[in-house]
This record gives sequence, structure tokens and C-alpha cells, in this order.
Amino acid sequence: MRHRVSGRKLGRTSSHRKALLRTMVTEFFENEKMITTVPKAKAVRSVAEKMITLGKRENLHARRQALSYLRKKSVVFKLFDSLAPRFADRNGGYTRILRLGSRVGDAAEIAMLEFVDAATAAPEKKESKETSTSKKKAKAE
Repeated sequence: MRHRVSGRKLGRTSSHRKALLRTMVTEFFENEKMITTVPKAKAVRSVAEKMITLGKRENLHARRQALSYLRKKSVVFKLFDSLAPRFADRNGGYTRILRLGSRVGDAAEIAMLEFVDAATAAPEKKESKETSTSKKKAKAE
């Protein structure tokens, strides 16, 4: 029975899982977008939202807690100076997960994790050659 057991194991040992999540959250804050599998995105989302809430406290203890988890000092500065103030009037739900389909090699479900206030939309599909050439002909006429 798994009563009150929370979190995803992701097929890793606890130390490997902790290192993976620390690295992924750091890269997510640095790039503000990440493409990964759905279970990893869900695991990163919960940690990232807790770190943003920590950043909203804006005191020395919160900054030191963030420094103990995140891998880069520059990312901690970004978290406290630009990311947390963006969500000052929001009580949670800072990220969204957009499902992109399945990966070619192993058919794993792929998702994009991004911040809610990001201006980018879902990736656009490329036009086929027929539609692009027909548009060029229409412009020429």
C-alpha cells in the first residue's frame, strides 16, 4: 500500500533524482522554457513553483535557501530580481505544461514547460511546399 507516499521516482535513485531536479529547475529558470517528458515536467513544475514562492519572500533566509538548492548564483539573482516580481500578485500556478506529442525514438510523451506569462504560444506547424508555392503564385498574380 502506498498511503501518503508522494512524488515521482522517475526510475532513479533518490540522490540521482534530487540531482536531476536541481539541474532541471536551474536550467528552467535560466532559459524560462524547457522541453522534456511529461513526468519530468510535472516533477520540475512542483519544485519550480515552490522556488518562485520562496523568491517572493525577498529576505536573506529565503535567498540562502534558494542558493542551497539552485546550482548557479546568477539564476538565484534572476529568481529574486526578475522572476518573482513578475508573479507578485499571483497566488500560485506560475507555470504551464503544453503537451507536444510523442518522441520518435521511444514514443515517450513530450511536453514544454513554460511560465504562464510567457508571450510565446504553442510551436507552429511548418507549411507544406504546396501551400507555400501556391501563396507565392497568388502574390505574383
